[in-house]
Amino acid sequence: MSPLELLAVLVNVLGVWLTARRVRWCWPVNVVAVLLYAWLFYQWKLYSDMLLQAVYVFLQGYGWWRWSQGRLDHGKVQVGPLPRREAALSLLAGAAGALSLGWLMHRHTDAALPWLDAALSAFSLVASFWAARKRIANWTLWIVLDCLYVGVFVYKGLYPTAALYAGFVVLAIYGLWLWRADLRRAVATQSSP
Repeated sequence: MSPLELLAVLVNVLGVWLTARRVRWCWPVNVVAVLLYAWLFYQWKLYSDMLLQAVYVFLQGYGWWRWSQGRLDHGKVQVGPLPRREAALSLLAGAAGALSLGWLMHRHTDAALPWLDAALSAFSLVASFWAARKRIANWTLWIVLDCLYVGVFVYKGLYPTAALYAGFVVLAIYGLWLWRADLRRAVATQSSP
């Protein structure tokens, strides 16, 4: 494990933990994390993930802006469910992105796992978009994606990053639990006289 990979792991854990706690400052922390991993993914020839990190920089700005809008609940952003239409459109966009990016990576690069890497990258964008829009379902998608990423990183022999993504699974379960509890509490507060 390189010192850069260790630093990237630590910054990523902090960013996801802040996201689970609904703290707006997760977004700038996550910018640092994605920049670190962009370089690492380039070194590891996971080019779709490298490109994903570049897109994440812009998504972090969008998330920061979205989470700065609207009401706060004791200093934390308010979360909500994912409407069916938004889910369907987002998942279709993810599938189209996966196929397009997979084809490009397969045809034009020496990517290690072009199709799987592309699919994970495309659906990671969907999960990030949902997180920026404060949709609880983002955590469920992250659980699935992070489990798959663990397998990719074990396959590539990138054990510290595999451990990070296993930790992300735990943090995503924690985030899902927290956000659901916060939504239930908010609904109960609104419906009480």
